[in-house]
Amino acid sequence: MTLRRIPELLAPAGSPEALRAAVAAGADAVYLSGKRFGARKFAANFDDAALKDAIDFAHLRGVKVYVTVNTLVREEELADVACYLIRLYEMGADAILVQDLGTASLARRLVPELELHASTQATIHNREGIAWAARNGFKRVVLAREVTLEEIKKMKRKQETETEDLQVGLEAFVHGALCYSYSGQCLLSSAIGGRSGNRGMCAQPCRKPYILQKGEKDDYGRPRGLEAVPLKEKFLISTRDLSVYRQLDKIARSPLDSLKIEGRMKSAEYVAIVVGIYRKALDAIARGSWTPSAEDERDLALVFNRDFTDGYLLEAKDVMGRQMSDNRGVLIGSVTASDGQRGEAAVRLSGTLCPEQGDGLVFIAPGQEMGLVVQKPLMRDGLLRLRTPERVRPGAKVYLTGSSALARRAQEIISSTKAQIPIDLKITWEDGTPVIEGRLEKQKGARIIVRAEFKMEKAKSQPVTAQQIASQLRRTGGTPFVIGKVQMDYPGDLFAPLGALNQLRRDLLTKAEEMLLSARRPDQGNVTAAREKLEQMDLTATAIMPDGQKQARTPTLAVYADSLETVRGAVDSECRRIYFEPHLGRDSNRAEGMQKALEKAKAICKDAELIWKWPRITRADFLELARPMLANHPADGIMVENVGAAEAVLAAGPGVRLYGGSGLNVWNHLTVQSLSPPFQLLTLSPELSANQLAGAISASHRNAAALAHALRLELMVQGNLEVMVTEDCVPCLDKEKAKEKNKEKEKLAAPIFWGLQDFRRTFPIRLDDDMRTHIFNSAETCLLDYMPRIFEIGLDGVAVDARGRTERYAREMTEIYLEAIRLTEKGGGSLPEELRALTERIRPMALGGITTGHFVKGLKDEIS
Repeated sequence: MTLRRIPELLAPAGSPEALRAAVAAGADAVYLSGKRFGARKFAANFDDAALKDAIDFAHLRGVKVYVTVNTLVREEELADVACYLIRLYEMGADAILVQDLGTASLARRLVPELELHASTQATIHNREGIAWAARNGFKRVVLAREVTLEEIKKMKRKQETETEDLQVGLEAFVHGALCYSYSGQCLLSSAIGGRSGNRGMCAQPCRKPYILQKGEKDDYGRPRGLEAVPLKEKFLISTRDLSVYRQLDKIARSPLDSLKIEGRMKSAEYVAIVVGIYRKALDAIARGSWTPSAEDERDLALVFNRDFTDGYLLEAKDVMGRQMSDNRGVLIGSVTASDGQRGEAAVRLSGTLCPEQGDGLVFIAPGQEMGLVVQKPLMRDGLLRLRTPERVRPGAKVYLTGSSALARRAQEIISSTKAQIPIDLKITWEDGTPVIEGRLEKQKGARIIVRAEFKMEKAKSQPVTAQQIASQLRRTGGTPFVIGKVQMDYPGDLFAPLGALNQLRRDLLTKAEEMLLSARRPDQGNVTAAREKLEQMDLTATAIMPDGQKQARTPTLAVYADSLETVRGAVDSECRRIYFEPHLGRDSNRAEGMQKALEKAKAICKDAELIWKWPRITRADFLELARPMLANHPADGIMVENVGAAEAVLAAGPGVRLYGGSGLNVWNHLTVQSLSPPFQLLTLSPELSANQLAGAISASHRNAAALAHALRLELMVQGNLEVMVTEDCVPCLDKEKAKEKNKEKEKLAAPIFWGLQDFRRTFPIRLDDDMRTHIFNSAETCLLDYMPRIFEIGLDGVAVDARGRTERYAREMTEIYLEAIRLTEKGGGSLPEELRALTERIRPMALGGITTGHFVKGLKDEIS
């Protein structure tokens, strides 16, 4: 029977136990992390020794291993990550997943044979991003979770201008938790508590309760008269869990090369059940005989769920799960009666699922949620009688959240790892010494020969039979081998201790393992060559610059604006560079509206530099709109925040002045190098401290001679930091503003302040023209007091973010920062007092107060 092509099944392995579960359950490949540089720092993960063992374990069972090296990397860590890449290469890792462009650059230089996969943290969400990845040596792209299956089909399709398809594999998540924000663009955990998702330390603030607020704006664009929008939902930015199981055949027929299950923080039991169900389904799809199983679907929910959604992948409308943010379990019935004094509740079951001793239950009623472990359940009069620690309200829904039976089945899967490598044996005797030859037919007939270190003597009483010898040699328990044919030229009437025969078998299988593993590892000469390349690079010289080593320069000022009024305010105060991201509302002809807005902005700017800023997320519809405008727009350059947008701009022809926003996540000089050219200016990450910025800037300047053109480095120093961008429309929850669907966007675009409050602070919200929600930090970054340090570290530019603000804000903030630059350039003993006075002028203008962000202390890097 001809089997249909199916994608790879890729499983999470956050611990050695989860690895064994994934392999036993039938994963084609696993993804896991070492103790550093992985985007799940709170998982158990693997030290170097365990990592080598994990790779060997998987390879001996025909499973590939992809190692996540997908955090952003600071300048002083480049030498460490380079050594780590070489170690992974030497261990035989099949691929590495990377977010940081500098890390990718290192891998290409040091270990070009080690396959590169672009992590979902790289935020690749358009065809141009895939083309960029292919051109930069990536063999696979893990697409943003927001990309739809229809978009994926178009991405894979060859374009008219291309001679061949994009030679890069595509991978997508099909099951598990969903991030609320585009991965790689979420700084909310970082801003709130210093734990960055870009460093594998996300504290999951999206799973907490929030209140939606709205109000008017004052003259600076700050809120006044904020009111809570009355909503039943509390977990406003919490998503459901993804599960495409019911439509897996549709996914399997798509151009996707790999289907990824999320869950490196999940248990081995979770991995075993989920991977096992998807494996069984995919194998049936390959045979052409699959239909979804209600029992399997129930078990997927039972092992963990926050309610399931088909996700953005299948264009579901129910991605959000705003009622609860934790495990929902499976509904099994409702409480009919409860006796608080006796500590008993009667439950009427709604199906065949009946809890047993040790199962976990949750009772949910209005104003009440109670969990317990089942003790001595009893069925009587058609009702399930349960012991409860307190009275449960009649009518309460009962959910099964932990199943002992499912846990037992998971353990059966984990312990059922079967031998998978057939090996045929031939045994001969030379002067009484056994010689055993193993032949691996699936490995192109590779042969292993082992000569025993003992002789079999003539038996005095009980000779060993050929059947006994064969039986001893067939015992391969605990190894990945299974003995196939056994050919024996036994002279007979000989004796040897069975232990000696066992040792002979062990020696053969050990040698077979070594041969198989060495075939998956690189030649040692290539490893040595990689280490020699690293020595020549001398990355240790690019670590943090000592305070005494000056690279001072006077930065220029730029202002971000999204309205003609804020453009005018900044230019009137003599700002010489504007990043203009036109906010058009519901203009019926968006392209024409954008062109007119750019022309009017250019007229306002006069001699000032006008840079057309593209949105942080540029899906195909925006690129189709913007591409024809590239030939005749009036701007002096274009700013983008993702590599796909850069690829689209550059495809329009040479001569475009390209600027990079903070969405590119520039953390080190190798990232700067990899983007230069084509970029003329790059915005450094707001997650770096002053010292870390100094290291990256110093190294970038030292390497500037290798660049084809001078590159400028800039930092956002004023404004509310963008901490999330999401396809969800949070203000749409305000039914008063969204009664009529056809007028929804027009109404929501009105000059209203929207915010999310977490009971302590309010995070501003803005909607873009595609109705994406952008969430900003509750306090406004203000680095004016640190202007002397900004001069010292050598920044070429500083920027103020006036988007969503007013003409007055843009005008006054521009005046203040230009004055601060002038005063710092002049210097003098009174400079600290003069800067403090300017900062005091900012306080009444700031939205939510002021903060220095990570500029002074940096991020938290240790688990506490």
